[in-house]
Amino acid sequence: MWPALFRPTNRSCRDWSLHSPTVGAHSTTYPVIQREGERDGGAIPRAEAMAGDGDLKLLGLMVSPFVTRVRLALHMKGVGYEYIETDVLDKGELLLRYNPVHKKVPVLIHNGVPLCESQVIVQYVDEVWSAGAPILPADPYARATARFWAAYVDDKLFPAWLGILLAPTEAARAEKVDATLAALAQLEVAAAECLDGGRRPLFGGDSIGFLDLAVGCNMFWMEALRRMFGVTFLDAGRTPLLAAWAGRFAATEAATAVVPDPDAAVAFARKLQAKYGAAPPAN
Repeated sequence: MWPALFRPTNRSCRDWSLHSPTVGAHSTTYPVIQREGERDGGAIPRAEAMAGDGDLKLLGLMVSPFVTRVRLALHMKGVGYEYIETDVLDKGELLLRYNPVHKKVPVLIHNGVPLCESQVIVQYVDEVWSAGAPILPADPYARATARFWAAYVDDKLFPAWLGILLAPTEAARAEKVDATLAALAQLEVAAAECLDGGRRPLFGGDSIGFLDLAVGCNMFWMEALRRMFGVTFLDAGRTPLLAAWAGRFAATEAATAVVPDPDAAVAFARKLQAKYGAAPPAN
């Protein structure tokens, strides 16, 4: 059974409701970490939004793939914002105020108005800050295709790999490993079309696009799970297109600046396993 905080809402477990034990800035330009309760005299200052961006805050969990997705989009657009690492386990006041329905992160607050759900936020960022390379394709079919596969990632890939982490037994974990590999195999088929057989460096072409964000924000967790359980999820044998794409995505300036270190995810994962009584990694 899913722990209460990880049960799907609506179509999928799109956003996380847990507090990260590891907090750190992964961009040297835009986000400055500020924890709730450290408003006065704390060592972590507020970030000033860039001119023209308005008052912009992001409530997040640093190791959440969905928060990483939004942070990547904001970084790509050169948007300044205040990042607030939020204790959603205890349902902090800001989270309850701005996302009273699901009480989950990410929440982007623009001039006092909240937006929830990472895919919705990314599309909003792309429309509001339209300068620079677009995140969503201009072609209607390509845009619909990117949205379709992004939904697949959130509906199939994420619950599968999260199940590996939280499985109560090794048998249950093995089932989730198989489900994760099956989801990646399906994405490999999609990559054959969306990457034009490997001739396109990224799903967005020469720059990061919507589907790159959707898939890419899960990759540091693939590596974290490999370190924990010894399973390689992307390799040149099973998923050659995805494996090559993952290397190119990780080398982009945005990913280098924003994506968390897998070791932070491992540390967080171990705390979750202890909290929910998941089976420990087999020796």
